[in-house]
Amino acid sequence: MTNEVKKEKRNTKKTSRYIAMSILDKTEKNNAYSNLLLNDAIEKNKLSGPDAGLLTELVYGVLQRKITLDFYLSDFIDPAKKVDTWVQNLLRLSIYQMIYLDKIPQHAILFEAAEIAKKKGHDGVSKFVNGVLRNAERRGFKNIADIKDDIKRLSLEISMPEWLVENFVAELGLEETKAMGLSLLQPSHASARVNERFLTVDEAIEAMEEEGFDVRKSEVSPVGIISNGGHFASSPLFSSGQLTIQDESSMLVAPALQIEPHHLVLDACSAPGGKTTHIASYLDKEAGGKVIALDLHAHKVKLVEENAARLHVSEVVEGRTLDARKVDEVFEDGLFDRILVDAPCSGLGLMRRKPDIKYTKKAADFKNLQKIQLEILESVAPKLKLYGIMVYSTCTITKQENTETVEAFLKNHPEFEKIEVAVGEKLQPCVTADGFVQIYPHDFETDGFFISCIKKIAE
Repeated sequence: MTNEVKKEKRNTKKTSRYIAMSILDKTEKNNAYSNLLLNDAIEKNKLSGPDAGLLTELVYGVLQRKITLDFYLSDFIDPAKKVDTWVQNLLRLSIYQMIYLDKIPQHAILFEAAEIAKKKGHDGVSKFVNGVLRNAERRGFKNIADIKDDIKRLSLEISMPEWLVENFVAELGLEETKAMGLSLLQPSHASARVNERFLTVDEAIEAMEEEGFDVRKSEVSPVGIISNGGHFASSPLFSSGQLTIQDESSMLVAPALQIEPHHLVLDACSAPGGKTTHIASYLDKEAGGKVIALDLHAHKVKLVEENAARLHVSEVVEGRTLDARKVDEVFEDGLFDRILVDAPCSGLGLMRRKPDIKYTKKAADFKNLQKIQLEILESVAPKLKLYGIMVYSTCTITKQENTETVEAFLKNHPEFEKIEVAVGEKLQPCVTADGFVQIYPHDFETDGFFISCIKKIAE
């Protein structure tokens, strides 16, 4: 390749499609977080308006439907042919546009795909990409509905690995799994928690509407607001600490602790601090209230402290770098009025916002994570006062990490008992027969979330 050609490739303006292909490639090769890569790319390339919107649509659309797109592509690529990851992602990107973005002309999709292939690779790659896409345009795509096997068909319909579909079908049934899976293919909305120390939810909505935001009250949390457009972080209310970005379902955790102003609270797995700062909003320094926020990593503890400062609750928040499984080395027994274990988990409740999660997890992860979850519960349990309350929560939706973890802990700890998680009328259908709260992503189009309350009734 001549220096002139190299220079031309370096100077080529990167379109939203080119950038999307690069993000998808990095996500797959490096197991990088797509949301972080996307935000970085928007900022680095100074994208806004339609360009940023198209980039977001392309990245999340392809990630959400990767298994489905590969099924459609399989008719047009020889299984024996080795295809580079970036080329595979360029083809997925193009097929996604052909099937799901009907406002983009087919000829424009094919032309730009060939141009990207030429710029990123060479003429041979461009001809291959063009050939595959023209074949697809001419012959059309096979019908998923023709597949007889229920699990295989549903896996392709909702673009979820078959082993995970089997897991959810066993727990929820076929139709409920399908409803959940289809909901995960829909765009996520932004949500924020209003800091009621400064203003009411109604006042926050009025202020944001004046700023040009399209906002409404949350159905899930009385302190939550939803935005159909715009980024909460760009609002003066965010920078001034009058609201903070947090998913609606996670806003239910702090109220479940039944905190009083004087309580000493342990947040055993606190980063990035959304729940810590919510807990802090119930505490009063003069009455002796404080939340001690732990995390394994110092930079994450710093993030919690920064969030506490922005939300003006630093006076009742103490960050500490500590593995929650080692609290016995630091704290005496019976010290805390309340303990929150928002445990490390598979994060499958976040699949709408982080669709790459479903492709990277394995069945063995559930067992390994449950071991860690139980170790944390075993470690912190002695630190709770008699008649104190401990909340165990996760942002996942598997019984092994949720119900089964709590039941396993209670089986070995007769000094604890389950108590009801207090939630509003709208959430009553999410209360399980065991008294836990399990929110699935399709219930309210939020993150999937699990909350349980247990009380220490004996020493």
